[in-house]
Amino acid sequence: MNAYDFDNTVFYGDSTAKFYFFELKRHPKLFLKTPSLLGAFTKYYIFKKGSKTDFKQTMYRFLTCINDIDGEVKAFWNINIDNIKPFYLEQKKTDDVIISASPEFLLSPVCNKLGLENLIASRVDKKTGKYDGINCHGKEKVRRFYEEFGETDVEEFYSDSYSDTPMAEIANKAFMVKKDEITPWDFEKK
Repeated sequence: MNAYDFDNTVFYGDSTAKFYFFELKRHPKLFLKTPSLLGAFTKYYIFKKGSKTDFKQTMYRFLTCINDIDGEVKAFWNINIDNIKPFYLEQKKTDDVIISASPEFLLSPVCNKLGLENLIASRVDKKTGKYDGINCHGKEKVRRFYEEFGETDVEEFYSDSYSDTPMAEIANKAFMVKKDEITPWDFEKK
């Protein structure tokens, strides 16, 4: 079984950010949520206060302004499916695991389109933006993987970020993905 981070790994860009800007274009009233988003960003990234889950939960408040989330997500993937990286399309297998901090409701449709059976992602209520649990990031990815698959071997793991070192450490082989370049994981960097 191979495991992959999603954003900037098998997908060009950050799917959550792209979805947010996609929605801003379609629903200009979402600009009213911008001050709270900027406040949460400043608190977490500038002043290092609160958790990433808190920041993202504030960000996801924009979902409360959208009536048909499923329809919007479908429209988003109809346009953005072409941002799946060629290397992934060439080597994907149906038993691959996508393991991501992005919300499950956003990634589930694209995983279905790709014929993938396994998705582990942040559990975010698509109507309220509230988390069920914590952001699926770093060590939480390993915890969630073991919760879902037990002691199953990860043959290969791919990510664009050293924050995923905990997943790389449980894989037989790990690779860093930067744009279209794939290199062996450097465990000296963290």
